[in-house]
Amino acid sequence: MRSRLALTAAAGLLLTLSACTATGGGGGDVADSTSGGNCEAPAAGGASNGVTVDGELGAKPEVNFDFPLTVEKMQRTVVIDGEGPVAREGDTVTAEITLLDGATGDEILSSGHDGSAPEQITLDESFVPAIVKTLECSPAGTRIVSVAPSGDFGENSQQPLVQEGSSAVIIADLVAIADPPLERAEGEVADVPTEFPKVELDEDGAPTITVPDEPAPTELEIAPLIVGDGPTVEEGASVTVHYTGVIWDSNEVFDSSWERGEPATFPTDGVIPGFKAALVGQKVGSQVIAVIPPSEGYGEAGSGELIKGDSVLVFVVDILATN
Repeated sequence: MRSRLALTAAAGLLLTLSACTATGGGGGDVADSTSGGNCEAPAAGGASNGVTVDGELGAKPEVNFDFPLTVEKMQRTVVIDGEGPVAREGDTVTAEITLLDGATGDEILSSGHDGSAPEQITLDESFVPAIVKTLECSPAGTRIVSVAPSGDFGENSQQPLVQEGSSAVIIADLVAIADPPLERAEGEVADVPTEFPKVELDEDGAPTITVPDEPAPTELEIAPLIVGDGPTVEEGASVTVHYTGVIWDSNEVFDSSWERGEPATFPTDGVIPGFKAALVGQKVGSQVIAVIPPSEGYGEAGSGELIKGDSVLVFVVDILATN
């Protein structure tokens, strides 16, 4: 039977992939990637070569293949050659991904191909091996088709994307490769209005925030502490940041990426309004302080045990990368 369909997206479903970290998988023969230098990618085969994909990079692809389609080892075929930098292990990439059931041709998930924001994926063991191996060794601007067995999609998920013993077809557009994020804010130190909380940095750049013994502001207040000179954070973009948040009344830390030991990456549309306002329009390398009233934060409902409905929040944010 033939599968011929214009792929549609279910926005955000690719986020479920990050929960499918594998303890194994990722097999398959490898072939030296001409464009990737010493980088090795799974070899093409009859299954991946038999999947035809029409449409321009970034557009909804029209896919045609015979099903049921199964493989024992992953196969990978380049459909459109890119000319940008090559994606390698550890890189963070922007990609549009669609996954099809090899047994039926049905769409399992799609993200980015419908005009929604492409996904930000770090090419490491925290993500699904089949997706990582599809994208690795390819220059930005490449479209790839791969066919992978169920074992390459992770073994720890309670709701597996691909049923055991089945295979899936991946259509991946590698849109861009991000520059490595900074480790801390870097740039010109700014003059900060005296009414803002005081901020002291340790040797690594982690902030200690001291709230003044004054009534909390009732409106959103934002000020740069350090002005970077990197790319500007755009509306809806993904950002990588280090941050610490305290509650004005108690000066108690309620959240800190510094304490967790690693920065956070998320879209600017995925955070509270006041936090988003502190990011959009700023440059990478900047450090920003934001005083956020409930109306620009979590509202009357609050969040968790520490943030009440009337809590005013103070964030110090290092903007390390945007994509």
